[in-house]
Amino acid sequence: MTDLQNLVALSLLPSWSWLHAAEHLRAGDTAGAALQRLLIEHWRDQPDKAATLQTRAVAAIRRAEEHGIAAVPWSDARYPAALTTIVDPPPVLWVRGVVDALSAHAVAIVGSRAGSPYALAVAERLAADLAARGVVIVSGLARGVDSAAHRGALTGGGATVAVLGSGVDVLYPPEHAPLAREIEKEGAVISELVPGTPPQQWFFPLRNRIISGLSRAVVVIEAGEKSGSLITARCALEQGRDVLAVPGNVLSGRNRGAHALLRDGAKIVESADDILEELQMCAPARPPGTGSAAPPVDPILACLTPGEPSDLDALAERSGLSPSRLLPRLFELELQGSVARVGGGRFVRVDSSCYGGNRNLGEG
Repeated sequence: MTDLQNLVALSLLPSWSWLHAAEHLRAGDTAGAALQRLLIEHWRDQPDKAATLQTRAVAAIRRAEEHGIAAVPWSDARYPAALTTIVDPPPVLWVRGVVDALSAHAVAIVGSRAGSPYALAVAERLAADLAARGVVIVSGLARGVDSAAHRGALTGGGATVAVLGSGVDVLYPPEHAPLAREIEKEGAVISELVPGTPPQQWFFPLRNRIISGLSRAVVVIEAGEKSGSLITARCALEQGRDVLAVPGNVLSGRNRGAHALLRDGAKIVESADDILEELQMCAPARPPGTGSAAPPVDPILACLTPGEPSDLDALAERSGLSPSRLLPRLFELELQGSVARVGGGRFVRVDSSCYGGNRNLGEG
């Protein structure tokens, strides 16, 4: 099998095995070797399983090609570096739209499927304001707050990413198909599930780790005590992302989950500025009168040798920064043109000024 077929086959194994697959891949195993090891370890008594997986993987790839769906495997340089840092990254992402949108600065906005008019208005306003400043909005295309956030990003003239709990060609809820088509123009609709996979209840909590994994922070709007948004918030904390919450009505009971997050230390969000300030995403203007003197070398760049790729663990060891703190800086350097991503979530220094450009994050 090809590398892509092997990675698709890994994604077809039960979700509990994806952590082990990631461990093998990070250790340097090829996708084929990782698949073989897992089959020997867990399915030794099913000698036909490899052939079955191969057949299903080939069918999935063919279906994707027929429907204009891009397969972005772990080994692809376009695979978002943010996802390579979570413990169980998807072996393959299936994408409709602009693949590059997955690697821009992103903030997730999540909340109740039965959001109040207040929650929907706040979600749309925050998303529009963030998108207008070049931040990609990530959410789950669900009814309520999720869809309001996607629509807000589009209204703000920016890009948004929808993470599905089904194949990207099996949209749920179905009434959001027109919204998905709008998202694909500048952003992306993605899933770790092979094309043709129908929605299942247990897929949705699973996809929440991707929503948080793609994002610098997760903003929770109007979440009850048992809201799925709290699963996303928990994933974010485990992944080293920031968690923020919008305060709401204390009488209705709709926002007890978000208020619990605030009591536990989540930052209060009243405007997009609160989010940007927390993430230190507002770069200060260069002081007047500084002339044309060359700026000091960035300490992260100093840890990279031009032309020699380094993975996140190696960079963390050299810089003394944790991966969760290092990754946002690498994203900034990538957007400035000083760092490029190569296969397997590695980074390489390029010969370019890191003070030159201000690329629109919504552009593909």
